[in-house]
Amino acid sequence: MQPIPCYPGSLTDQQFDTLQKLIPPRPGGGRPPTHSHRTILDAIFYVLRSGCAWRLLPHDFAPWSTVYGYFRRWRRQGLWQQIHDRLHGWVRRAAGKKPTPSAAILDSQSVKVADQTGPRGYDAGKKIKGRKRHLLVDTLGLIVAVLVTPADVQDRDGARRLLVWLAQQASRLRLIWADGGYTGAPVAWLWGLRSRRRVRLEVVKRPDQQRGFAVVRKRWIVERTFGWLMKQRRLRCDYEQLLETSETMIQIAMIRLMLRRLHP
Repeated sequence: MQPIPCYPGSLTDQQFDTLQKLIPPRPGGGRPPTHSHRTILDAIFYVLRSGCAWRLLPHDFAPWSTVYGYFRRWRRQGLWQQIHDRLHGWVRRAAGKKPTPSAAILDSQSVKVADQTGPRGYDAGKKIKGRKRHLLVDTLGLIVAVLVTPADVQDRDGARRLLVWLAQQASRLRLIWADGGYTGAPVAWLWGLRSRRRVRLEVVKRPDQQRGFAVVRKRWIVERTFGWLMKQRRLRCDYEQLLETSETMIQIAMIRLMLRRLHP
């Protein structure tokens, strides 16, 4: 094993021990691994925090192809999603809440996309050509579900796709707060049809007399989450070719945040 490089964003011993419990052991046989899981994870977090390309990883990490190989394999296996969901439940318990939320906030964010192939669209409202991140967060600001689409997908259409998948996952969810972009029957109708339970969609609008910036009830929670994501330079612009990879990068950003919540 090579020595573990240390950078400001590297995992602490407690944080790595927590992650190691959620990573399945390597299969037996074959050549022993040259690089530890800790080195691989630190390298992935380095890419996310610094915003560098995979090929520009410092040489004291594992080779970029090895690091990206782990990232890609764990994405295909659904391991990042599993780690995220387990940590989400642990952080909620540590905050004195049940593992799954009963209320959540829904919103979207349009970001520019880098000059590469891949799905993209034009958001006429925000005047941004790129992709749209649809987030459902709990009252702590932690992500419950994420969906990335081209930016020309309407908020309500993105919410449909997000909530269809979530209908079978969040069994306790009963209330969703959203902004005026989600007004209308489609989202509420979809919940009643697919999940066989009543989930109320409450639209939180800013006061008509409001001028300039002001904190809007409940909606500030998801806006704060978008702010957390923007601290990761890899997420300030969408550099990924696949929408699934963009979703995974957002999940990894939340994994890092939740690890710090559990072990500051």
